[in-house]
Amino acid sequence: MTESAEPIPPRRLLMGPGPVDADPRVLRAMAMPLLGQFDPAFTAAMTETMALYRGVFQTANRWTFLVDGTARAGIEAVLVSVLEPGDRMLVPIFGRFGHLLCEIGRRVGATVDAIETEWGGVFLPEAIEDAIRRVRPKLLACVHGDTSTTMAQPLAEIGAICRRHDVLLYVDATATLGGVDLPVDAWSIDACTAGLQKCLSGPPGSAPLTLNDRLADRIARRRHIEQGLRDPDAPAGDGPVIASNYFDLAMLMEYWSDKRLNHHTEATTMLYAARECARIALAEGLDRRFARHRRTSEALVAGLAAMGLRVFGDAAHKMANVTGVHIPAGVDGEAVRHDLLTQFGIEIGTSFGPLHGKIWRIGTMGYTSTRECVAMCLVALDAVLRRRGYGAPPNAGLDAALAVYAGA
Repeated sequence: MTESAEPIPPRRLLMGPGPVDADPRVLRAMAMPLLGQFDPAFTAAMTETMALYRGVFQTANRWTFLVDGTARAGIEAVLVSVLEPGDRMLVPIFGRFGHLLCEIGRRVGATVDAIETEWGGVFLPEAIEDAIRRVRPKLLACVHGDTSTTMAQPLAEIGAICRRHDVLLYVDATATLGGVDLPVDAWSIDACTAGLQKCLSGPPGSAPLTLNDRLADRIARRRHIEQGLRDPDAPAGDGPVIASNYFDLAMLMEYWSDKRLNHHTEATTMLYAARECARIALAEGLDRRFARHRRTSEALVAGLAAMGLRVFGDAAHKMANVTGVHIPAGVDGEAVRHDLLTQFGIEIGTSFGPLHGKIWRIGTMGYTSTRECVAMCLVALDAVLRRRGYGAPPNAGLDAALAVYAGA
């Protein structure tokens, strides 16, 4: 046997649509000692994490906890636990991740209906309400910010619409939680899930979620304790068994409750990371954090415009943490991304579907939503574009971005 070299990843500044650089405090938290999953110190950490994420989600929901797995684990846990075979689900699609919700819904046996709009736009509340009247779904599943198009769907009126029609509202906030205002209770959102790897500045691998009692009661109706843990005299749920054991929210709720009914071995290190992500966000203050993301986005957009580059999509509904940029005519977009990565250590994103090869996506999220990161990105992009035959007035992008910060 030969000893392999220590795996040391290259230094990168991650300014794509996610993941982004983890906050050093989160990385330090992940180095803390492991504990047994029923150690009183560890169960206290679970309880503390639930309380912290109530603050991040702006909710009083009792059922606010973590699903082990990337953000998609949270999405799948909600859909497989809420939807029964034959239930109708409605999805407004304005990018790739609306299609993902449809994909998961079909896999769990739901009848999925969708409304679609051109990538780069969003839906008016009236269009969603008209679709609800027509489809009469059990669940409306909606992405908040779709990084594939860099658009954010307005949600403030959607929860009230769903309540009028007795429809459950689930929101995928993977790309927005912790960077964009998302008052779960005020907007009457029944279930919301996210991930750590974007605005929360953590690693992918843990999915915070919150469920209100309206939705949790429906899930609890499907409660079936697995064999080996079940008391023979315990009553079974009166609904169909949730198809996934791992993502069974009825069982996970009992694991995170005072009962601590064993379900799986909690991912200790990821819980430490998720807890620290929430601590950092709440210590900064959500309003200040949202303002920081808006200002960074404004600075980046100003810099790109000064370089003669066009921002993609409906400016009124652009995400405050991801920016789409039209690739200039005659410029090889992948070559530019390659040069940024290999020459400057900066990663920006490409896109999918109808936008593949047409736009770049630049993320300014969490730990990378700073003046310094915007400045480095604009300076490097300017240098690479010049070498690729696209020129702009020297330092125009940097000067415009710094002017936004000076004005603030």
